[in-house]
Amino acid sequence: MPEIRSLDPLLVNQIAAGEVVERPASVVKELVENSIDAGAQRIRIELEQGGIERIEIVDDGCGINADELPLAVAPHATSKLSRAEDLHAIATMGFRGEALAAITSVSRFSIISRATGQASGARLDGEGVSLATPAPCGCPPGTSIIVRNLFFNTPARRKFLRTVQTEFGHISDLVGRLAMSHPALGFVLVHDGRTLLDLPPQQSPRQRIIEVLGRELESELLEVSLDNAAIERPITVWGFVGTPSVARSSARFQHFFINGRFVRDKTIAHALKEGYRGLLDPTRLPLAVLYIEMDPAMVDVNVHPTKAEVRFRETQSIHGLVLTAVRQRLLLADLTPDASIAPSRPPFAWPGSEAPVVSTQPSAARAFVEHFRQLDPVQRGFAYQEIREALKQDGVDEPDIFGSAPAATNGSATHTAVRILQVHSSYIVVEDAEGLSIIDQHALHERVMFEELKSRVLVGSLESQRLLMPAVVEVRAEQMDLLDTLAGLLEKIGVQAEPIGPRSIAVHAFPSFLFERRVDPVVFLTELFDRAAEDGFSPEDEAALHEVLDMMSCKAAVKAGDRLSEAELLELLRRREAIERGGSCPHGRPTTIRMTLRDLERQFGRR
Repeated sequence: MPEIRSLDPLLVNQIAAGEVVERPASVVKELVENSIDAGAQRIRIELEQGGIERIEIVDDGCGINADELPLAVAPHATSKLSRAEDLHAIATMGFRGEALAAITSVSRFSIISRATGQASGARLDGEGVSLATPAPCGCPPGTSIIVRNLFFNTPARRKFLRTVQTEFGHISDLVGRLAMSHPALGFVLVHDGRTLLDLPPQQSPRQRIIEVLGRELESELLEVSLDNAAIERPITVWGFVGTPSVARSSARFQHFFINGRFVRDKTIAHALKEGYRGLLDPTRLPLAVLYIEMDPAMVDVNVHPTKAEVRFRETQSIHGLVLTAVRQRLLLADLTPDASIAPSRPPFAWPGSEAPVVSTQPSAARAFVEHFRQLDPVQRGFAYQEIREALKQDGVDEPDIFGSAPAATNGSATHTAVRILQVHSSYIVVEDAEGLSIIDQHALHERVMFEELKSRVLVGSLESQRLLMPAVVEVRAEQMDLLDTLAGLLEKIGVQAEPIGPRSIAVHAFPSFLFERRVDPVVFLTELFDRAAEDGFSPEDEAALHEVLDMMSCKAAVKAGDRLSEAELLELLRRREAIERGGSCPHGRPTTIRMTLRDLERQFGRR
């Protein structure tokens, strides 16, 4: 058996770094939390290459005395704890005394600091456990810490870092959470010389949340507030939850803070979701920013190396308060969707021509109908029923003006003889030689559009429709860089967009077929940017293109509940025969279920 011996100090710190410093965002988290504990009012975060090459955190806090700089980077040295009892009521962001030691052991670093009341500051440079002697230097009050070449001496760790955009995305999310938990502090975030976030100090919590999450959510946030002040150790729940219309597909838009500390907690997440029971699709998660204040002795924050998880002394009380606060607020809110959310547009952008304007005047309506009759059958396709409804809504009630329903094919009697029944405006029942087929109209139309779009992008970009007025999309700070990254992909699908502000993108052109299907450019691009930021897909990757085409086809496809005319039903069935893999939608769900004559006979006891 090998002899037992003490580990080298560098190795000890690198092992600790493996727990505390997972990626550049971990470094930013620990250093910014130190700045907060130091009483800073303004904190500046500057990054190069997603923090992989350089991180600089500058604050105006109390600073560090020159003779204490070497001790600040020593393991388990801290000013935040002095006795064991302090662990049972932690009120500071940091307390372990291992963060700086772990960070400096895997980087080249500099600490420049001037303590309150001192005429000058000092600088400490180092690399791993190799430290220079602190040297006097001129600097403003506060502390600046520069971390360069993260994991330079642990290449295996550096190899597992993700792309610059992904690493920066983690940092941006982190800074946003820290900013929301401390609205009285000013935050500036700079990436590769570009200022992406500039939040002034002394903002109200609501102002800060809107600044971080986006102004477009302001009208969709509902304030929640509840406390149990009557008991000996009161707990307060306060914050904002989003209306069901802004629910998202991931939990990254749920922000929980315990005494100012961001945490991930299953108890709170479960209570939040239960509060929305019956209001959301099970696959969607509510947006929320919740602040929970309690006696520090009621929560243990020392259960995880990165302090991202906590343990409550009274779990059921927390769950009950969050659930009650959310449920009561939702019961008081009018959650009826606004009918004006969909932009007002002509019903269709006609291929190769301007969209006709529908007028309530019969003569104009007849001219519109004549335009319709001149289109070939494929162009008529799914337009037929919607055009009739649009005319009726505009006061033209002349169903006979169209004559008979437009033929969906070239006149082949094979299709016109097919017996079709639409059930509950969601499913299509068709008789065939073996029995009958039951078709999910949304799933089938989604597959049809996906295959047609895929074949079109293989030969060039999709056709686009110019918007009379640009649609403005508000994105998160880190997502602005995605505009350049996704430029080729956006061009491929027919989107023309450009930045018009720090977090605003103007959409000048939109895919014609999405425009025709009345898909909102703002909603579509918001989801696209969310997916790109979360999945980190590469625009050159075929899987990324398929994912975007899947999004487009899903949003443009007819929905369950859409009533289709006989012509539209026939056209959908005709297009099913022309594509591959028509038996399933792009997500893998079946489009068709067949029931044979034998099955029917067995069910009715004839066999």
